[in-house]
Amino acid sequence: MPDPSNAPPAAEASRTAPAAPRTELRDELLWSQLQALVAIARLGSFTKAAQRLGLSKAAVSQRVADLERHLDQQLVQRTTRSVRLTDAGQTLVTQAEPGLLLLNRSLSEAREAAGTPRGVLRVTAPVALGRQHVAPALVDFFDRYPALRIELDLSDRLVPLAQEGFDLAIRHTSQPPDTHVAFRLCGSRALLLASPAYLARFGTPAHPAELAEHRCLPYLRPGPAQWFFERRESPEERLRVPVQGLFRAGNSEVLRDAALSGLGLALLPDFSARDALRRGELVEVLPRWRVVGFFGDAIYAIHPWSSHTPQGVRLLVDHLRGAMSEGFAA
Repeated sequence: MPDPSNAPPAAEASRTAPAAPRTELRDELLWSQLQALVAIARLGSFTKAAQRLGLSKAAVSQRVADLERHLDQQLVQRTTRSVRLTDAGQTLVTQAEPGLLLLNRSLSEAREAAGTPRGVLRVTAPVALGRQHVAPALVDFFDRYPALRIELDLSDRLVPLAQEGFDLAIRHTSQPPDTHVAFRLCGSRALLLASPAYLARFGTPAHPAELAEHRCLPYLRPGPAQWFFERRESPEERLRVPVQGLFRAGNSEVLRDAALSGLGLALLPDFSARDALRRGELVEVLPRWRVVGFFGDAIYAIHPWSSHTPQGVRLLVDHLRGAMSEGFAA
């Protein structure tokens, strides 16, 4: 039996025996808790933040609660109708977000260096363009990049990308926002169209002013329906024409189908009208005049501004540009 008198003094034992490693598990998890708080600040919703982070709503709520306990102060004010950050929460987000963005960028670049692109891309697109051209183009994309996943939201509402957690928006516009990164995919133009049956019954207008006497199918927008034209040979000659008809709608596919049924003349983007034009089911009216100021003249892919465009976004943009490179000419 060892003699206790030979044991080193307690102080000496503490110097000679290795100390147990100190673990700061809570601090090591702070980055994920901060990510949850930043997502709530951007999206204004626990539900949307959970969708963006790929977590349950309960998990996001737990991360924020852990962070509040760790800092011993309230960071988020919750009501039945809204979620907003307290002053302390907003200050923390303002100070921490640049570091989180840098960390996420570093992780993204490390994943890219590893080879196979993977992850989830959230994309929003107009209903008609998304149904007819974006979604069909994704089949080949998934064949090439099976580890990438896409969530495609079809809506004609212009959603704020960063606030609602989208990586990319497909937009029909002439002037993409300079606060975002914009990639031009292809050109586009507006067409005035009617069915042969309608023109046989009501006649073919020879001048834009005659449209006031025709059945037109205006896009559903606030204010009186009016179309603007300029002569192709003389762009300085412009006309504003008030129009009216039996039917208005907020979707180009619906208006195209109304024109196909003979209800009137429709102003449509070329991507919705191409196939019907090729089949001769719709005919272009007033080809010597150009419709202006209604639809955009190009299709863009728009990404929230960042000094680094993620690999998955770049690959999808390149793929869509290739799929739409020929435009939508009939």
